[in-house]
Amino acid sequence: MSKTFNFYCDESCHLENDHQPYMLIGYVSCAVNQIKLHSKNIKQLKAKHHVFYETKWSGLSKSAYPLYNDLIDYFFATDLQYRAIVIDKSQLKHADYNQNHDDFYYKMYFQLLSKKLIPEHNYNIYLDIKDTRSAKKVNGLKSFLNNNFISVRNLQNIRSHESELMQLTDIITGAISYHLRGLNTVIAKNRIIEKIQQHSKHPLHHSTPKDHQKFNLFFIDLK
Repeated sequence: MSKTFNFYCDESCHLENDHQPYMLIGYVSCAVNQIKLHSKNIKQLKAKHHVFYETKWSGLSKSAYPLYNDLIDYFFATDLQYRAIVIDKSQLKHADYNQNHDDFYYKMYFQLLSKKLIPEHNYNIYLDIKDTRSAKKVNGLKSFLNNNFISVRNLQNIRSHESELMQLTDIITGAISYHLRGLNTVIAKNRIIEKIQQHSKHPLHHSTPKDHQKFNLFFIDLK
């Protein structure tokens, strides 16, 4: 029987020349029939902490920590799944492959998604709007996936404040990126990173085993 899943995708340090060492693309996935339940539960967690605004990794502070701690606990206690690919940007050699950074971006999304999409199921893929080029990138990505035999029901941009699950993707992806960049100045952020590592039983600086479904990291070697 066919099932439908939503993938809420977010990126960190995805620009070619932003002087950041790692590029990350990650998603939280959820069965469509569970989205309302998870969104409701997350909103209830926010209400418990008197938070009624968008949650993002950049907004994590000492005062916000109790909510973010509950959000990470909630993710690992449910059927939600997370996967991310990590690219060491010092290995980028676009000229050697006759490609530009947009071409590379599409290829990385293919790597992120291709192993997780089952032909008999349906998928809606949502990307967080990042800049004025987001619409063009979505159209290019959809064409690239279709040309490489990945068919998705829907692929579109959404604004992160519209989706509690997109916000959750932002938090987890932001935590991994923060950790990989060697940043440790915000105690609340360090504690959330420790919480993720405790739940996943895996450090955040190398790939998880391929069969890890709940929390999956893939560090791509471009050499």
